[in-house]
Amino acid sequence: MKVFIVLAHPEHQSFNGAMYRAAVEALSAAGHEVKTSDLYAMQFDPVSSRHNFITVKDPDYFKQQIEELHASESYGFAEDIEREIQKIEWCDLMVWQFPLWWFGLPGILKGWVDRVFAMGRTYGGGRIYADGVFKGKRAMLSLTTGGPSTAYEKGGFNGDITAILRPIHRGILQFTGFDVLAPQIAYGPVRLEQSERVTLLASYTDRLKTIASEQPLDVGIY
Repeated sequence: MKVFIVLAHPEHQSFNGAMYRAAVEALSAAGHEVKTSDLYAMQFDPVSSRHNFITVKDPDYFKQQIEELHASESYGFAEDIEREIQKIEWCDLMVWQFPLWWFGLPGILKGWVDRVFAMGRTYGGGRIYADGVFKGKRAMLSLTTGGPSTAYEKGGFNGDITAILRPIHRGILQFTGFDVLAPQIAYGPVRLEQSERVTLLASYTDRLKTIASEQPLDVGIY
């Protein structure tokens, strides 16, 4: 497969950094081709503005979707955006590696989505959900939490992790056509002993060995 891994964590020595490196190594060792985007290392700017584009549709009023449609028709995306879109178009499987912050994506990753998932290029014109632009591709979230697994069960302290992730699974990934694989979740690694963290990494590596044959998750609707 062609695998695109996006890392959104500022510290490479973190458990997210370890999961990212483990994925790159395991997938490469299995013969898959891997491309990456380490957003903090890239100093990726998450703020959308006219610098998303090298073209201008309306110089007097900035509406991002209108400019995205125009850029899609006229090769008008800025170099950093075009490069990221091409990675998504290239891959068979996309993996996002991130810490769950405030029940959602870290700002840098959400901003990456805001800028890169451009109308006209990644969705639009009826190309959504089952008929999405990325139909036939798969995506997986790999994430860490601050609390233990019991905090993310139905009725738990923070609520059902499935419901927490649904806006990402359904509203971003499925919306653009991806089949969604079950998330890889490391619960509270900061609370674990080193031996337990090693076991978590080994489990993730084992999963990646057969990731090509995994079936999509039933995400459900709201």
